[in-house]
Amino acid sequence: MKKIVMLALIGLMAQLIDGSLGMAYGVTSTTLLLVVGFSPALASASVHLSEVVTSAVSGYSHLKFGNVDMKTVKKLVIPGAIGAFLGAAFLSYIPSTFIKPYISLFLLGLGFYVLFRFLLIKVNVNIETDFTESTAKRRMYQPLGLIAGFMDATGGGGWGPITTPILLTQKNLSPSKAIGSVNFSEFAVSLSASIGFFLFIGWETMLWQVVVAMMLGGIIAAPFAAWLVQKLKPALLGVLAGGLIIITNLRTILNEFYSLDLFTEISALLPLLILWGIMIFFAVRKKA
Repeated sequence: MKKIVMLALIGLMAQLIDGSLGMAYGVTSTTLLLVVGFSPALASASVHLSEVVTSAVSGYSHLKFGNVDMKTVKKLVIPGAIGAFLGAAFLSYIPSTFIKPYISLFLLGLGFYVLFRFLLIKVNVNIETDFTESTAKRRMYQPLGLIAGFMDATGGGGWGPITTPILLTQKNLSPSKAIGSVNFSEFAVSLSASIGFFLFIGWETMLWQVVVAMMLGGIIAAPFAAWLVQKLKPALLGVLAGGLIIITNLRTILNEFYSLDLFTEISALLPLLILWGIMIFFAVRKKA
């Protein structure tokens, strides 16, 4: 029972972060599942299956709050779904003992990116109702969706961290609409990845109690996160998510390559926690 509650809390926390930032559901929950012993393929499959439901609820919530730009969604959703299916196929045929440390390296990089993106960069978005996209910018969405979908399926996260920052640079999208559009389109990406995992690793390998617990946590958090995106400082949630991702994946990497458990090495863990605390302090004080 305690494990089910813990998994539900993982789903709740991950969806709260994702719905507020437009990223980090997959990378946060996959990171924590890898820490408790899941193989990369099973962790990613579990995350994407739970995300089919949570992203549907999150997308609907963002739509109701007016945070979705359907033109942007239409450009991203098909290449994103194709990339996710291909990523699921790729991950399913790679031995877990070989790929796990490299997935953690990818997730670690995303963690640093999340910290950098939300702590150090100030995003200014000017809404221009007469803005017309160039052909180059329209074409950009196809490779963006394909790459983000592929990385999302192989790493258990990547759709939001790759697509959200790009959308935040678009002059015709407010931050809330960029984040809402990413969350809305994520349903198709998660569904496509889940179909790929079912075909290549099979239904019988799924741990359904894990999936259902994470679904419940995500469903509870999704409507609140859609509201929170308009109220809370993105920098604070970004630093919280990024720090968690970095520390947990750093533990996996040190354990796999050097047989060192970071959580038992207080002399190494304590400076990281202090640095994380300083970043949280600056995130709280950040004006934009």
